[in-house]
Amino acid sequence: MFIDNFSLINETILVTGASSGIGRQVAIDCSNSGANLILLGRREKELKNTLDALSKGKHISFICDVTNFGEIESIISKSVDSIGRISGFVHSAGIESTYPINIMKPEYYDKFFSTNVISAFEIIKIISKKKYLATKGASMVLIASIMGILGQPGKTAYCASKGALISGSKALALELASKNIRVNCILPSIVLTEMTNELFKSLPEDSVKEIIKMHPLGLGQPEDVSNACLFLLSNASRWITGTDLIVDGGYSAQ
Repeated sequence: MFIDNFSLINETILVTGASSGIGRQVAIDCSNSGANLILLGRREKELKNTLDALSKGKHISFICDVTNFGEIESIISKSVDSIGRISGFVHSAGIESTYPINIMKPEYYDKFFSTNVISAFEIIKIISKKKYLATKGASMVLIASIMGILGQPGKTAYCASKGALISGSKALALELASKNIRVNCILPSIVLTEMTNELFKSLPEDSVKEIIKMHPLGLGQPEDVSNACLFLLSNASRWITGTDLIVDGGYSAQ
């Protein structure tokens, strides 16, 4: 049936950055679609709130900084033993800051790339091992950014890290296709999360209006990105890999 292609019933999906924002919404929507969830996040209280918001299923959560690379495989191993092999991964963990180039330091780049890029690739490396991977294969969805293909003043490190995520995902898509692992990126523009709301509070009203005006369909909601994730995780996208799905309210069409 048509609807079956979009079902995530009994799938096991790992979500990073699940404490809040897009990651939390992805986790909730995946559980509503029938999936079992492995949640990773840095903030204990917020991660528990996400876990409590999930529909019934086999769910597990871990307080984890995804840049502590030595901890990741142990978490994945415990999760697979508990709820089954992984068939989906959404990398929503990430950092964003504005740093003009004249104050940039090498360690800033390290932080951006470790969180936004290397952690995603390390997790994919682990999941792709036979003992962790679902027999039918898996879909990997990486939350990049429209800034990975466009520029913005003061965002050199952020844009570079998201651009690396995008280009690296294409190489992974080719390398892992033989295992029936698909790798795709979603490129959002500004989404109204807790972090965005805090940012807007610090900006002049005129600046906020100008930002909104740059999005012909208005600013996005977490579910706008989550819906795209659900599509790429599902069998409805089984012939899609190595691509970038732009979800930006028309920002990049101008």
